Amino acid sequence: MPEEDLVDIKFRLYDGSDIGPFRYSSAATVDMLKQRIVSDWPKGKTVVPKSANEVKLISSGKILENNKTVGQCKVPFGETAGGVIIMHVVVQPSLSKTKADKKVDDSPKKVVCSCSIL
Repeated sequence: MPEEDLVDIKFRLYDGSDIGPFRYSSAATVDMLKQRIVSDWPKGKTVVPKSANEVKLISSGKILENNKTVGQCKVPFGETAGGVIIMHVVVQPSLSKTKADKKVDDSPKKVVCSCSIL
């Protein structure tokens, strides 16, 4: 694999700590990066992703889509400092879990009339 097809990426977590840098092919997908983040997630963090679907990657102010490749996500202008691309990691728990955790009040409501006839 030619050297120019490899990209160094570091992942910045919510608390300012980093995972990486790791070297990836330009053909690697964002989904592959997310799976690597989940498998290499540091122990002892308060927020831990359960799956790659709970991880959002942000690069150059844009949320990256799973089907995009690293080559498509590279900054189009100039070189990055030190040759390492920094992507920010956001953990967003799946909505189905958070909805299940909320208590839903299904008890019938009592209708009370407060009309006054004069």
